[in-house]
Amino acid sequence: MSDIITVTGIVATTPRHVVTSTGLAITTFRLASGQRRFDRAKQSWVDAETNWYTVSTFRQLAHNVVRSVRRGEHVVVAGRLRIRDWHNADKNGTAVEIEADSVGHDLTWCTTISQRAAAAPGRLSGEPSQPAEPAEPSEPSSPEEQAAQDQAESGGFLPREDAGLVTLDS
Repeated sequence: MSDIITVTGIVATTPRHVVTSTGLAITTFRLASGQRRFDRAKQSWVDAETNWYTVSTFRQLAHNVVRSVRRGEHVVVAGRLRIRDWHNADKNGTAVEIEADSVGHDLTWCTTISQRAAAAPGRLSGEPSQPAEPAEPSEPSSPEEQAAQDQAESGGFLPREDAGLVTLDS
C-alpha cells in the first residue's frame, strides 16, 4: 500500500533528467521541506526539523519538470510516498521518496506564467508528433477582440497585466 501525500518545500538539487533506452522520461530532484514553529519563550518563529525527499517524475511530467523547475524554487509536490530501507557493504539507511503525480510552483512565494506543453513525441499514437502550422494572425478591430484573441492564444491562461515571474530567495 502506498500513501498519497502533498509536500511543500524548496528544490535542493538541479533536476536530473534521463530518457531510458525504452523511451521512458524520468526527472528526479531532492526536496527540502522545512518546518517552522512559534517559540513562545523567545516570542519568535524558529526553524524546526527539515525533511528530505527524493522526488521522481515520469513521462510528460518529467519533461515539464526539467523545463520548469530550478534549484532554489519553492514547489508543491503531490504523489505516492515510498519509504524503503537500503543496505550496502559499508552503510545502511532509509530512503524517503515521492513518486510525483503533480509538481508546481508554490504561489505563496512567487508568481508564474503557465504555458501549455506540447505532447512528447509518440506520446499517444506511437508516432512522432508534428508541430502545428502557425495560423496567420488577424488584426483585431476592438479591445474586446484583442482580449479574446489573447485568451485563445494563451490556452486559457492569462496573467494580470502587473504579474511577472518573481522568485524569492529564502
